[in-house]
Amino acid sequence: MKEVMAVIRINKINATKRALNAVGITSFTATNRVLGRGKGIVDYRVLDGAKAGSQEAISLLGDGPRLVPKRLITIVVSDNFLERTVKAIIDVNQTGNAGDGKIFVMPILDATRVRTGETVNGASGGSVLDSSGA
Repeated sequence: MKEVMAVIRINKINATKRALNAVGITSFTATNRVLGRGKGIVDYRVLDGAKAGSQEAISLLGDGPRLVPKRLITIVVSDNFLERTVKAIIDVNQTGNAGDGKIFVMPILDATRVRTGETVNGASGGSVLDSSGA
């Protein structure tokens, strides 16, 4: 089993939910609003303007790196659902612009359903989650 964590634009959550559902992923967790930033692109014209004392350029710089609101989706899938899950997220969220997001994939050692206490080992290939593997 794998955990897929995807940081996406806020306005892409509904399209992402539909795309995941279309490939058989019906269960996931979404965090309403997370804040973060990537490497960012430096606009040297703004830096030059700030060095020259332009108040407009200085105001664009702010007090430090700005954190951008995003959504965080967490999905646990069986190994055979991994590729289609990642592809669905990319297909919906890729615009070619900075800020499209990131996808992280991590191994899951085991999972336990709280209601029944059923546990499955991540390497066993089975799932206690649901029939979609999510």
